[in-house]
Amino acid sequence: MFDKILIANRGEIACRVIRTCRHLGIKTVAVYSEADADALHVREADEKVFIGPPPATQSYLLIDRIVEACRQTGAQAVHPGYGFLSEKEAFQKALAAAGITFIGPDAHAIYAMGDKIESKKLAQAAGVSTVPGHLAAIPNAGEAVKIARQIGYPVMIKASAGGGGKGMRIAYNDNEAKEGFVSATNEAKSSFADDRVFIEKYVEEPRHIEIQLIADGHGNCLYLWERECSIQRRHQKVIEEAPSPFLDARTRKAMGEQAVALAKAVKYKSAGTVEFIVDKDRNFYFLEMNTRLQVEHPVTELITGLDLVELMIRVAAGEKLPLQQKDVKLDGWAMEARLYAEDPFRNFLPSTGRLVKYREPEPGADVRVDTGVYEGGEISMFYDPMIAKLCSYGRTRDQAIERMRRALDEFYVRGVSHNVPFLAALMAHPRFVAGRLTTNFIAEEFKGGFSAAHLPPRDPAILAAVAAVADRVQGHRAGAVHDARVVMLNRAPIEVAIAGSGRQFTVETGGRRLEIETGWSPGEPLLRATIDRQPVVVQVDTAGSGWRLIHAGGQAEALVLTPRQAELYALMPVKAAPDTSKFLLSPMPGLLASVAVSEGQEVKAGEALAVVEAMKMENVLRAVQDGTVKVLHAKPGDNLKVDQKILEFA
Repeated sequence: MFDKILIANRGEIACRVIRTCRHLGIKTVAVYSEADADALHVREADEKVFIGPPPATQSYLLIDRIVEACRQTGAQAVHPGYGFLSEKEAFQKALAAAGITFIGPDAHAIYAMGDKIESKKLAQAAGVSTVPGHLAAIPNAGEAVKIARQIGYPVMIKASAGGGGKGMRIAYNDNEAKEGFVSATNEAKSSFADDRVFIEKYVEEPRHIEIQLIADGHGNCLYLWERECSIQRRHQKVIEEAPSPFLDARTRKAMGEQAVALAKAVKYKSAGTVEFIVDKDRNFYFLEMNTRLQVEHPVTELITGLDLVELMIRVAAGEKLPLQQKDVKLDGWAMEARLYAEDPFRNFLPSTGRLVKYREPEPGADVRVDTGVYEGGEISMFYDPMIAKLCSYGRTRDQAIERMRRALDEFYVRGVSHNVPFLAALMAHPRFVAGRLTTNFIAEEFKGGFSAAHLPPRDPAILAAVAAVADRVQGHRAGAVHDARVVMLNRAPIEVAIAGSGRQFTVETGGRRLEIETGWSPGEPLLRATIDRQPVVVQVDTAGSGWRLIHAGGQAEALVLTPRQAELYALMPVKAAPDTSKFLLSPMPGLLASVAVSEGQEVKAGEALAVVEAMKMENVLRAVQDGTVKVLHAKPGDNLKVDQKILEFA
């Protein structure tokens, strides 16, 4: 076994690997860029090595610096995590040349599975079901149309070296095939420096289901069941679960055996994942193989009881797998939700900044949090904006969903925007609960983007009761207790009558009687309670003389008044929101990369005004109507906050 392992990664996956190494008694080395000097993975590792400036191309992607860090620290092996260098054949070869073990597959397997065209040919040779298509690079748009007609529309035009949803276009006719070829080729060239594309049949009503594998260097290869990864936005996974609510035992076994056959064909060892596309009739087709640990591996660990990182380390050290296929259990159901620093109400624009408050749900047998952040830390503009992976477990799928919904209520994040409201809406969606999933789920159910209208309906009586209890607890401390109250919930009056003290309260409202038990104290961010014997968690923030209550992804402003105060409150005018129509505001925190206009210039609707750069993405801001630029309030190079003024119109 190894004495010291270097982790060639950052964030939550680096922390995840450190956790297993600590359990095994193995010392760890973290590498870090300037932006990650105070990162959690750096704090948790036994040693740390600085490797360069914030951009990954100048730090985490430099093979020579990783190898040198191993030499400096005496690390005998490297775990690559996922992303960065995890699937780079050259990285495995460089480590091998330096006498350092790569905790992953051999270079041959990485190469064979890294090219989508070649991997599909290998899959066909291994007897793996593949999507009908043309597995050679397409030379031009005319040939793309010809091949698409032969296969039959709709077709998918895909970059051979692609990944992460880049270089992919769906075509339903000749014109779309021509346009799709050009777009996919250009995107592939700019993203991967490889403009080869191929065409295959597009599977309608598709599900994305993947098989987790683990193999050793002694000829043993096991499949650890499947993960359903169909809930995706722009080809990026959002929710994963294990097992799939769609597969039957026969299909599960067939997919697992084909995945093993493919792995054995390339003499695969370590953890890996074979991804399939599955149609409405449970026909499945090989998509690609990921020769690394997956982001969503925790759901597999929860239903099997296995530690995939530990198995990867043991396999890399030359050990045999400690179990056979018949020993792999499938116990219960697990969900994973990816928490990102992004604003779902603004088309998921990235959000950077400091985590002013950060409290995770309490971990246990039914909740797991994998993260690389901490309260007071920064979400950097240089890397993936993931805050955490939140996992839930239950004996059944319904239990796992219900526990996830409560865990989302318990996740308290302030300082950056986050996608918890969107995740809560997904978990409560009737179609998701029913398991009727496809990769088009989000596009179909959230047409036009996400808004507060998509959030699960909140019970006003519950929120009014929570506000009344919070007010009474605080009132006891202030020496003022009133039984009859009026809760202004988003300015709508709800009359309540509250009784009780200590931990036990009764609230009557609208003909309902709610029995509430809570040990909440003023200042605590979470009000945990049982209401009519059902667990409820509400986030409670002070907002002026009232409360901001956040539950099930939505929020409500609550002001608790006496009846006389409510009468007077009704007479007060509503403060009008400021008129911002004459300003161009930054929709996100970021760098003002450029300004395309000058003071006094006339602009037309749709004309580009400025470019804001955030999370390595450029966002072009355009005029929504004709006008004249009056004043420029910011200049290129400025760091902008959300809603900061960039320019003003006359």
